[in-house]
Amino acid sequence: MNKEENKTKYFIAMLVAMLIWGVAWTSGKAAVEHSNIQVSSFWRYVICSIGMIPVILYMNKSVKTDIVGYFYMILAGLLSAAFSYLFFAGLSHGEAGYGGTMVTSLSPLFTYFLSIMIFNTKVTVKQMLALGIGIFGALILLKIPMEGLGFLSLNSIYFLVCAFVWSMVTVITQKVSKRVDPMFYTLVVFSVTAFVNMFIALPYHPFAFNSYDSVFWLNILFVGLLSGTFSTAIFFVSASKIGAHNAGVFMFIVPVGAIVSSYFAYGENIALSTVIGCLLTFVAVVLFNQKSKLEKLKLKEMKLLNKVKGL
Repeated sequence: MNKEENKTKYFIAMLVAMLIWGVAWTSGKAAVEHSNIQVSSFWRYVICSIGMIPVILYMNKSVKTDIVGYFYMILAGLLSAAFSYLFFAGLSHGEAGYGGTMVTSLSPLFTYFLSIMIFNTKVTVKQMLALGIGIFGALILLKIPMEGLGFLSLNSIYFLVCAFVWSMVTVITQKVSKRVDPMFYTLVVFSVTAFVNMFIALPYHPFAFNSYDSVFWLNILFVGLLSGTFSTAIFFVSASKIGAHNAGVFMFIVPVGAIVSSYFAYGENIALSTVIGCLLTFVAVVLFNQKSKLEKLKLKEMKLLNKVKGL
């Protein structure tokens, strides 16, 4: 099997993972409709955490880090708990397709701005143009030109805050990436999230198993195991093979899964503003991450130099 054929396998795997993440928005809506926000948030991450353990053992991943690494993982877990609450709260009030599109599209933009402010990341003129396109896309996605501040309603405000919280988790992930294996990082974050959500869910009797019907359990298993464990594992493995840039672009397949599944499950309409806004933010992400010819040349020179040093 040549290199291109090998990469094709990971491209297909990434496509499947992103579609599952998209369908998870619709599945999550079904779960919260048959329980409540607190119980859904708790069980999703309990299942994610348990499912991640055999994956790490099978892949023989390192489970070592330092005190700083654990600090960042706990912080990310706390933010992830907030994200999980906002995720199900948004789905209990708003549309799954719109939520999946908004969060996926806006999170990268928030991440770029946080990186610029926190890490003093230098941006080129082309990247500034990309951010401008992204901001315009975000305005369309939020329907501001048509509805003004209508996006502050319960139908979308949860998703907007959800996108910002997830961008903070992303920044922390970037910060700690050199200190811990991403799979172990994910396990700890999922576990912290589940632990925090347990205390929030206890007044709602999450362990009263018979109180929740098969629709809830089937959907929460889908969101937890397939979307949480399976797709996350595929994402990390595939991203390491096809590159971070390609992995970031693949994230924009998530809205497709969310919009199509919510259309068939709930008859949700696909608004033109949602499609246009998503496409504009997609263009922004591609432009922002696209390396110039000079950068590509320098990267090739560094790889060649490293090979020579290794001889």
